[in-house]
Amino acid sequence: MTNSTRSRRLLFATVVALLCARSAAAQTVDCATLPNPVYGLGGSAQRPFIARVAARLAAATPATTVIHQAPGACNGINALIANTRINGTATYWLADGTERQCNLPVTGQVVDWANMGNGATNCPGVTALPADIGDFTTSVTSWNLIVPLASSQQAISAEALYFVYGFGAQSQVAPWTDESALIRRDANSAAALFISLASGVPVDRQRGTDARTNGNTVTLVAGAANANAAIGYVSGEVADANRARVRTLAYQHFGQRCGYWPDSSATALDKRGVREGTYWLWSVNHWFAKLDAGGRIANARTRDFIGYLTGAVAPPSTLNVIESEIATGNIPRCAMHVWRDGDLAPLYSFQPEEPCGCYFEQTATGRVPSSCVACATSSTCPSTAPMCRRGFCEVL
Repeated sequence: MTNSTRSRRLLFATVVALLCARSAAAQTVDCATLPNPVYGLGGSAQRPFIARVAARLAAATPATTVIHQAPGACNGINALIANTRINGTATYWLADGTERQCNLPVTGQVVDWANMGNGATNCPGVTALPADIGDFTTSVTSWNLIVPLASSQQAISAEALYFVYGFGAQSQVAPWTDESALIRRDANSAAALFISLASGVPVDRQRGTDARTNGNTVTLVAGAANANAAIGYVSGEVADANRARVRTLAYQHFGQRCGYWPDSSATALDKRGVREGTYWLWSVNHWFAKLDAGGRIANARTRDFIGYLTGAVAPPSTLNVIESEIATGNIPRCAMHVWRDGDLAPLYSFQPEEPCGCYFEQTATGRVPSSCVACATSSTCPSTAPMCRRGFCEVL
């Protein structure tokens, strides 16, 4: 082959590569051109739920496009407070659930809402929530300590957690003494903040490898060379979505005599450990947005979006919020039997205004507990559970 022929072929290959690159770039649309966009920033813990809601809203008439970046929970609230614009690319979802990327404006995009699984003041740099930002709470999520499927470990205590993430290779807590296999997050992560609160290890002193996102945590834990040495932590949403790759440990908090799973067993989906107060690592999901002078969410699209999630605004027929919460491993407030008034605050007995425990069990597990009575109207319900809600007799 002559040098001239080689040159022509190299030029052709370069042109083809450029054309392919341009074709791929053309598929990434500008976010502003999508139908009724709302822009969010926050953690990756709630991505399964956000994705499901986004698909349902994309299928609605008129459609709403949920656009999201997930650099970390505390990045969202800090951007909202500081009026920081986001740029680069962001994720959105089609009506069939397909995840796509879109281009944000070169000059940056104002954040409409922020999301995270912890209170604002637990974030670095946030001493108080400004009066012009609203904090809207919805469902409950657990925080799960995960290991590879091949790990022989079944449980971990708060004391062990303190030594593992606080001292790493010097912890002497076998088998978790290889710091490269201890998967952690940085101080902007809701998961890291909760593990810090639970264990007593300052969030910026945790040992191990920073995975940066919940999804990467799963990948690193599942792919560890030594299954017994690996451990990490993620939201319940992400843990449930990856049960084929990782397994949740039972957790024994300070003062407890044994460990508990978020569910009634290692393989169940009923979230009874969280709902009944035996599993300690759980929090309420928070959504933040700018308020107007009257105390309402200032942006109309954001007002509807967050309103759908809280129940303040009737959602379109394509979106069943409670079903979406359950399907993604969250727990609707109406299914809880205990509550707390802050991150890892003491638990107290709780009765929701409109309980949905039986509906939750059926939807989450596909089974109906023997204590639940199906109904079509309240007239057939017993006096102990006289109100027919979502197909089951519940207490008033």
